[in-house]
Amino acid sequence: MKTGISFHSSFLDHKTGPGHPETHVRLESILDKISDLPSQSFEWKKTFKEAPLSLISMIHDPNYVRLVGRVCEEKGSGYLDGDTVFSPNSFQAASFAVGAGVTLAQDILDGKLKNGMALVRPPGHHAEADHAMGFCLFNNIAITAKYLQTQGIKRILILDWDVHHGNGTQHQFYEDDSVYFVSLHQYPFYPGTGSSQERGKGKGTGFTLNLPMARGAEEKQYLDQFLMVHKEMETFQPEFVLVSAGFDAHAKDPLAGMNLNTSSYEKLTEEVKKIANTYSAGKLLSFLEGGYDFHALSESVKVHLEVLAI
Repeated sequence: MKTGISFHSSFLDHKTGPGHPETHVRLESILDKISDLPSQSFEWKKTFKEAPLSLISMIHDPNYVRLVGRVCEEKGSGYLDGDTVFSPNSFQAASFAVGAGVTLAQDILDGKLKNGMALVRPPGHHAEADHAMGFCLFNNIAITAKYLQTQGIKRILILDWDVHHGNGTQHQFYEDDSVYFVSLHQYPFYPGTGSSQERGKGKGTGFTLNLPMARGAEEKQYLDQFLMVHKEMETFQPEFVLVSAGFDAHAKDPLAGMNLNTSSYEKLTEEVKKIANTYSAGKLLSFLEGGYDFHALSESVKVHLEVLAI
């Protein structure tokens, strides 16, 4: 079976304006870098539907979803929060981004693909139930997790290695013992959440694992943290693995201060694949989140995909 890659042209139509780091050029650089991936190992998914309100509302307040659609249509462009831009096509792009993840997840469930990556914009892991945040409109990975629950998946691991803590995803599953949220991130740093004391609440206590690291952390520190993740998964035994794959912990990234290199993402991918192969029959789906140096981002995505395809 092949590794799926979902992409839709609308992702390039989400315009953020001059100087904004979360630009369509990020995806263009990735597409250029991976254009030579072998067709015998990869299957592109470019025809899928926008996610409907009913699906997006598994995570988000319907009034917020309607608001995003309305401002994109009526105002054309502006800000949903201090750094989250919208343009006329942003609602469509965000709706397709949700659809990209759910479509790949279903194909993996059906045995049509072994794993996959959703090459989406806008990203998602900062988006809260009722507001945009940190370049994110809808929480793509959280919605896919909710969808998987409706398909009978009882235990889901969400692993977030974006350099910024995935606050929106954590908040959605903080009291849920069927979704184990793990985050490796720079701390203290934006968005301010993600301390090691945040371990869940109610029946979700113990099903959130934050692994905050100081500025300047290198590959060894990241790989050492995976010892804890592997130990936790021995007990949890996920049936499906979702990855918030931000590549902004790269040493070249302009928005953060970590010291991973391109080959580090090869190793991180190998670690999360071990978990998927051990517990979930290889069922793994990653979502593009951050990464703002075009060269470092595109190279890192390519090695991530190459490891997925092995």
